[in-house]
Amino acid sequence: MNLDELKSVETSTMKRLTLSALLISSLALGAMAQSGEPKAATPADVETLDSTVKALYDVISGPSGKQRNWDRFRSLFHPDAKLIPTGKNPQTGSVGARFLTPHDYITRTNDMFLRDGFFEEEISRHTDVFGNIAHVFTTYEARRKKEDPEPFLRGINSIQLLNDGKRWWILNVYWQAEDGELRIPAEYLRKK
Repeated sequence: MNLDELKSVETSTMKRLTLSALLISSLALGAMAQSGEPKAATPADVETLDSTVKALYDVISGPSGKQRNWDRFRSLFHPDAKLIPTGKNPQTGSVGARFLTPHDYITRTNDMFLRDGFFEEEISRHTDVFGNIAHVFTTYEARRKKEDPEPFLRGINSIQLLNDGKRWWILNVYWQAEDGELRIPAEYLRKK
């Protein structure tokens, strides 16, 4: 093998090694991004519909400066679950929805929760169950501090759940907040 052929083989080998390293790195980053995979849930959190919904509200609520237990949060959700905020864009007036994974939700809210504090409380609920599926229409109020007299935000969470025979899994949380035009009807404000 002459020197030019050797350089060609070295270059080809280096390109393959570089591509392999990039592939391995991207797989590792993908795995890290998927660290949103559910951890083992605390059985008491997912035993009943009530306990699952209560755990969801509980885990995202807390004062400023308090880190949320995101492993507990992830454990409530099915691996393919989505969190879907919807509403009207104040600038354009168009209505849309954004589809988030639990990991996306954590990334979007963690700093805000730490900075401002966030307490979301269920104030009313309507539940429908058929076999292993459930739909929970739950009205919420949100405050920055638990003791705030008035909520800064109210809305409705539409939560779809699945019972696999062992536990309840949250499949989707689809929500809309009140705005200047849209108010929560009285039927969804009845106390639980």
